[in-house]
Amino acid sequence: MLIGLRNVVKILPMQVADYILEFLSSQGIKHVFLMTGGAIAFVVDAFSRRKDISYICTAHEQAAAMMAEAYSRMGPGFACAMATSGPGATNLVTGIACAWFDSIPIICITGQVNTYEQKGASGVRQIGFQETEIVDIVKPITKFAAQLDKAENIRFYLEKATYIAKSGRPGPVLLDLPMNYQRAEINPAEIAGFNPPDDLPFTDTGVELKNKIRQTVDILKSAERPVILVGGGIRLAKADKEILTLANQLKYPLITSWSGYDLIPRNHPLYLGAQGVYGERAANFAVQNSDVLLSIGSRLDTRQTGGKVATYARSAKVIMIDADRAELDKRRGLTPVLTINSDAKVFLTELIKALKNRQLPTVDLWLRKSLSWRKKYPNVQKIYYQEKKYVNPYVFISILSEELDEKAVIITDEGANLTWTMQAFAVKQGQRLFSAFGNSPMGYSFPASIGASIALGKKEIICIDGDGGFQINLQELTTLANYKLPVKIFILNNRGYGIIKQFQDLYLEGRHEATGKGYSCPDFIKLGKAYDIKTFSINSNNQIRKVIQRVLRWKGPVICDIKIKPRQKLIPKLEFGKPIEDLSPLLSRKEFYGNMIVAPIEQITAKKIKINEIN
Repeated sequence: MLIGLRNVVKILPMQVADYILEFLSSQGIKHVFLMTGGAIAFVVDAFSRRKDISYICTAHEQAAAMMAEAYSRMGPGFACAMATSGPGATNLVTGIACAWFDSIPIICITGQVNTYEQKGASGVRQIGFQETEIVDIVKPITKFAAQLDKAENIRFYLEKATYIAKSGRPGPVLLDLPMNYQRAEINPAEIAGFNPPDDLPFTDTGVELKNKIRQTVDILKSAERPVILVGGGIRLAKADKEILTLANQLKYPLITSWSGYDLIPRNHPLYLGAQGVYGERAANFAVQNSDVLLSIGSRLDTRQTGGKVATYARSAKVIMIDADRAELDKRRGLTPVLTINSDAKVFLTELIKALKNRQLPTVDLWLRKSLSWRKKYPNVQKIYYQEKKYVNPYVFISILSEELDEKAVIITDEGANLTWTMQAFAVKQGQRLFSAFGNSPMGYSFPASIGASIALGKKEIICIDGDGGFQINLQELTTLANYKLPVKIFILNNRGYGIIKQFQDLYLEGRHEATGKGYSCPDFIKLGKAYDIKTFSINSNNQIRKVIQRVLRWKGPVICDIKIKPRQKLIPKLEFGKPIEDLSPLLSRKEFYGNMIVAPIEQITAKKIKINEIN
């Protein structure tokens, strides 16, 4: 099976470096993100001979990998980052991990010292200058990583890596290129390709899948308090239309993971919000009181379930659909009644068909109860608008979401700014809102915004960052200025690591070691001016809307510094040891118990203690 070059038999002998660019172009990649160096120089030089593919110079390889990851999300569904050997290659690691945990297909191509300079099995640490075993380093966070073993195998390795990156649960791959192979000549018509295996990446197909669809329908028939959990796997499967079709068929309450957050618009009549440790009370009450949970494309990690996994959806029959068999088998205290290893789109298509001529019982009372929680517990509370001295981040994010149109792309960073965004942003149909949710490194959103903008033809991107996170990759201001990209950078500046400060307040007696004490940040307004980038600042709630409008009217890149209270809290959040329905600040016990249909954990515990005392 040829998955690489067009009209390959017509191509004359060429260098491996030229072949690589021809292959990448055939995959729909128009831009490669890189920082050059001696060991990758031959491949970079090949760009001088092409017009259909170009490179974007970055100031750091970590940023290059993050740009490629976002480019893949927003562009052709595949992307490439390149780096030289040694430190260039190792600097890619954090961005590769972002793609690994969020299942984004990218290929990283690294230069390597000549094969005759490599240490082999000699036992020494290094022979060639900057020789580093990048393949072994990245194997745990890639689907495939290999060093090219001879020039004639370049087609095989590229096709194999691309197939693996895109098949099943997608992810990153890496190909390491010794310098002497980069400049070697090959005849593309004479080199062997890769033949994908016949076996399918999913275990549940055909008759087995149909049987499990029938089981799913049977479980739904008896459901009185069902909930549908919409995960990021639905986006990866391009099943955004199918999930809305299913929702309209079943009319069950909808909740999302953060990765699935932008799949359901905030104004959808069935939507309760995102669940989890920093989730919305309505979504958490719904899943914790449910009797059936249909989880599609979500790996149900502990940021969703809480640390005590056995307390999650504890009275529900959990039906879990995932493209990764290992995610279905991990357990940890949560045992689904039915697991389905399938592509989300295939599953949804089959379930929609199976339900077409069936009339399932309605759950109107349950739906009304769930929607009452959404109305009763908004994350953006009226009292937040009364803040005078600083900008309240919930108010800022809420107003920003009101001002952005349906085509906006919003990329947020990590920690406090990520949490405030996910708790307060009201997604409109057609918007994209994402972060590197699984790896969640500081410094992601800025380079990712550059990558997304380039993928979309220099489209405006909304970058939401924190003062700490922005400093990790602020060197990419030179990339932003150089390519004149209309990225709007909103820095929620609390002059410290807010999410860690809150942790220290809860568990470390308020000692702000390395978060307030010892921490510093620059004047972002002066920094922007140094790069000739337009700057704005917001110092109070009453300035928010006016300044946002000015930022959005500006045609080029912008830095907007937003003054946040240094000890601003994340509200609500789960405290350690609690089940996710019992978020902090804690509700009165009377109110809390009034929201619980399933027995609260603390009541069960108290009852057990009383029985033990009697005995």
